[in-house]
Amino acid sequence: MIAPTLRTERLTLRPLTMADYAPYAAFMASPRSIHMGGTYDTFGAWALFCHDVGQWALFGHGGLMIDLTETGETVGNVGINHGPLFPEPELGWFLYAGHEGRGYATEAGRVLRDWGFATRGLPTLVSYVGPENRASAAVAERLGAVLDPDAQRQEGDDDDLVYRHKRGQA
Repeated sequence: MIAPTLRTERLTLRPLTMADYAPYAAFMASPRSIHMGGTYDTFGAWALFCHDVGQWALFGHGGLMIDLTETGETVGNVGINHGPLFPEPELGWFLYAGHEGRGYATEAGRVLRDWGFATRGLPTLVSYVGPENRASAAVAERLGAVLDPDAQRQEGDDDDLVYRHKRGQA
């Protein structure tokens, strides 16, 4: 499947391009990626970038860049992740420095979540959140997700909180 372009009034979620790699890799090399298992070297950043792109062909969902519709500025990434690193499809997001606190992650997460349910027919999604990552937990909660203490966690992340998103939620 070819990655779609999804829009809200403020945001455009679009497929990754090679021009996105340098800022993506810089984010992955920064301490901001700690909540995603980082920091990452070039190999790790490239693997995650290719993972975001490749999932579209393998699963019919994957990563999208988040652009401000008005200016075209890229402010982060949102994705439905799957494959051997994820026990079940996961809705995840990150924002580049300086773009927090404006509702972009919640808005992008809502659009991609709803697309995954309506277009891909996914029955549920989870969001894996480190217990110290209060900002991402707040996004999951604003999206209407609830803690699922019985959900399987990613290998090596036994302390993660697992938020479950269900069809028709918030």
